[in-house]
Amino acid sequence: MSKTTLAVIAAASAGAGAAITATMYSLRSQSERKLDTKTISTTTTTVSTTPAGGSAPIPIPAKQIFTTPGEQGLSTSAPAALGLAPVDPSGLFEYGFPGPVADIATRRALISSFDRRLRNPHWVVEHITQASLALRDGDRKHSVFIEDEGVPDKFRARLKDYYRSGYDRGHQVPAADAKWNQAAMDETFFLTNMCPQVGEGFNRDYWAHFEDFCRRLTARYPSVRIVTGPLYLPKRDPTDNKWYVRYEVIGNPPNVAVPTHFYKVIFAEDGTVGGNVAIGAFVLPNAPIPNEKPLTDFEVPVEAVERASGLEFATKLPPQRRKRLCADTTCALIIKDYANRQKAFANSSSPPSSTSTAIAKR
Repeated sequence: MSKTTLAVIAAASAGAGAAITATMYSLRSQSERKLDTKTISTTTTTVSTTPAGGSAPIPIPAKQIFTTPGEQGLSTSAPAALGLAPVDPSGLFEYGFPGPVADIATRRALISSFDRRLRNPHWVVEHITQASLALRDGDRKHSVFIEDEGVPDKFRARLKDYYRSGYDRGHQVPAADAKWNQAAMDETFFLTNMCPQVGEGFNRDYWAHFEDFCRRLTARYPSVRIVTGPLYLPKRDPTDNKWYVRYEVIGNPPNVAVPTHFYKVIFAEDGTVGGNVAIGAFVLPNAPIPNEKPLTDFEVPVEAVERASGLEFATKLPPQRRKRLCADTTCALIIKDYANRQKAFANSSSPPSSTSTAIAKR
C-alpha cells in the first residue's frame, strides 16, 4: 500500500470507523491523468417557455446536439453516420432533457452549485483577503436562514427538513467570511450554502476552528480562494467485510442527505500575476473531533478529493506554479471557545470575551 493511500485513509478519520476508502480513492498516476484544458463545461439551469401555437427549442448539452450535413442549428435527428439506423434515441429530448442539472447561484460573497438529488451543494466557492475580513459592516444577528427559491420547488431543501433533525444547518462558506457587507452575509444563509452537520464537537468546534485557520492565511497570502463541499464516502461493514455508502436522510418526507465527510480545497495565492499558488486539500468526517487533533491529520492530495467528489479543482494550474500549503506555512489551529460564546450570547446581550489555546503542529 502506497504512502499516499495511507495518508488518505488516515486523513479522513477522527477515530474508529471514520476511515476514507483508500481502495476506491487511491490516486491515479500522472500518466493516467489526461487533462483537457481546452474545453470548459458549465452547467446551468435553463427555463424554456413554449408560446401558444408553437414550440420552443429544447436546451440540449453540446455533446447531445446532432446535425446533418448542411443543416444549421439544433436538431434532434440521428447523426449523419447513423442515417440508416432504425431508431433515434435523441428524439426523447423533444420532451425535455432529463439532466442532471446543477443550480448555479452567483452571489456577492460566494458561488454555489446545488445537487438536486441530495439537496446539498456540490461545492461552494469563496474569496477572502485581509481587506475583506477587516471590514465590519455585517452582523449575523440580522441574518436569517432562508430557502433558495432559485431551486425548483420539488428539489429544494427546506427549513422544516432540519427541524428537530439533530443536525446544525452548517455553512459551507461561513458567515464570518462575509462581514464586509450585510447583504453579502445574509446570502450565506441560503440553504444552498448549507449541509447537515454534527453540532457539538464539529460545526461549533473543530470545523469552526478550521474556518478560522483559513481566515488567518490572509496574514501571509494576499488572496485566498476556497472551495468547500460534502462527501459521501464508503465504510467497511465488519459483518461481511464489504464496503457500503450509508448516510442518513433528514426531513419529512426524507429529503436532505447527511454527508459522511466534508472537504475544503484551499488556494493561497502570492498576489502576483502568474505567481505561485499554495494548495491544501483536507477531508474531515462529519463527526465530533477532539480539538487536540492536528489539522495535518486531515490533509490529503487534491486528487483524492477529486476522486471522491467527481470534481476537478486545478486543471489549469501548471505544476510549476503549485506549492503544498502545509509545506509553505504552518497548518495548525488556534482553538477558540465558539460553542460557549454562542450559548452565552443566547442568554445575554453582551457576548463574553473569547478564550483561545494554540494547538502546536505535530
